[in-house]
Amino acid sequence: MKIARAALLAVFPAELTLVVLLLSGADVPAGLILAAEAAVPAVLALELTVACRVFAAARRDGADRRAALREVRDRLVPRQVLRLAGFELKGNHSLLLWAARRRSGVPEGAVEVSYAREQTFTQSLWLFAMTVELVGFEILLRGLGVPDWLRILVLVVDVYGLLMALGMWAACVTRPHVVTRDELRLRSGAYFDARIPRDRIAAVRSVRNLNETGLIRVEDGTAAVVVASRTNLVVELTEPVTIVRPMGARAEVRAIRFFADDPAAALTALRTSPAPAPSPELALEP
Repeated sequence: MKIARAALLAVFPAELTLVVLLLSGADVPAGLILAAEAAVPAVLALELTVACRVFAAARRDGADRRAALREVRDRLVPRQVLRLAGFELKGNHSLLLWAARRRSGVPEGAVEVSYAREQTFTQSLWLFAMTVELVGFEILLRGLGVPDWLRILVLVVDVYGLLMALGMWAACVTRPHVVTRDELRLRSGAYFDARIPRDRIAAVRSVRNLNETGLIRVEDGTAAVVVASRTNLVVELTEPVTIVRPMGARAEVRAIRFFADDPAAALTALRTSPAPAPSPELALEP
């Protein structure tokens, strides 16, 4: 299993490097080309063999086909790769939500707590700089007479990088913190999502921290969900909750600091007693 995972991670970058060398006109030894071409089917055969064995073992243990396929995915593909791919998919989805002026995970009757406004200026500067770099590099490559295939490849990579940055910003806008009758949902774009039952919240109060570090930090049982090096609210819990950090590591925390564009509104929503759930009898009345 370890060999299969390592081979899967190594073969694609190696093949891409070889293709770039060949297209650029580099003198690549014929033996290296043959070895690379032989490695691809060998790695694919190894992956297929391991996948079939994992799938068959899962089926023998009683898993259905979908669960067995998930087992193959989880065993062969490293968790970090899956999470990075998930971040990218959520970013692309957020672009669509942003264009449609919609929000993700904000049910009817919930209180939306935004945190993206503080990042608007910085994100705008970042996107502007990336756009200038894209245009400037395109002009430079044209002036140097770089082959069209290489210039187009660089342009595609730059445009995709710009879309990824825009998706990160869109994720912060379309995935706000949410306060519902049952829970407080804290998020940081596509990278962090923690659900805290409201019956575990002991207290919520304002803070003023201007020198926070990192994006999601856990220290001494306290998590910090940081925006622009700032947090301005803290939730203290009656018992620990488990959070999942961006790359999949889990931690138990008894308090969480986070940032809200309007901390007063967030405090009001969290200090308001949740409305009782409607009883089935009342729900059936005409």
